[in-house]
Amino acid sequence: MTITTQASELAAVRQILTAPSKARKARSRTRTRGELSGQVALVTGGVRGIGLAISRALAAKGAQVAAGYSRPSEASDAFGAEFGPFGDTTHQGSIEKLEDCDRVVGELSAQHGKVDILVNNAGVTADRTMRKMTPEEWTRVVDTNLGGAFYMCRAVLSHMLERGYGRIVNISSIIGEKGNVGQANYAASKAGLFGLTKSLALETASKGITVNCVAPGFIETEMTAAVPPEILSRIEDQIPTGRLGQPTEVARVVDFLVAPASSYITGQVYSVNGGLYM
Repeated sequence: MTITTQASELAAVRQILTAPSKARKARSRTRTRGELSGQVALVTGGVRGIGLAISRALAAKGAQVAAGYSRPSEASDAFGAEFGPFGDTTHQGSIEKLEDCDRVVGELSAQHGKVDILVNNAGVTADRTMRKMTPEEWTRVVDTNLGGAFYMCRAVLSHMLERGYGRIVNISSIIGEKGNVGQANYAASKAGLFGLTKSLALETASKGITVNCVAPGFIETEMTAAVPPEILSRIEDQIPTGRLGQPTEVARVVDFLVAPASSYITGQVYSVNGGLYM
């Protein structure tokens, strides 16, 4: 990095930290200032599970949070009740649809004035062995988990390039690293995020934008709560730490990667799996 480029990036960071977003002016409660104050973060799937933990972690550091969700639910209502008084917003859409991704980013620009951080967390599963998996099940999972991340990155990129600053984190999975029986579609989509992350990181490294990936292992969420206890017990026995991870433990890594001080970290994959896959 040249001295000129470094100075430009530092200037962009200072601008972020001193310029409040539009939504901040209208909120009724004041958020504690932190290293992300003045920044706007979009977290897809940000109203439940790992996404909610990420939303809370970024808000705790002072960021204005915009959470994406696919359909109205108790979780989206609860997010509004918890975060709404601080000026945070929710945005409904299907990330596998390009038009929805462009619309949501347009809403962010109108309501918050900018987008500094993108966390591609939303994803779906449709588990079935390859022999029984339908083309529709394959396409839906890949289009959502991988295609959706591409659409969201593409939608925010011009905003970040224009301002010379941005942080993108793609949430992959241990399944993308090691594969799993009955999850060829999910594994392919999550493994694809590694290539997407590294390629976009190379394209934007000199532009003040970092792109990284986090690959959680088995985390205690609604999804794992639906797993039969005997199967869950066998999974825990295979994990060196002897337990499932917590959503907050994934959020801690994301929080670290999106910080202004993490400008020299890009194109990396961080595994959070209790030592299950090394």
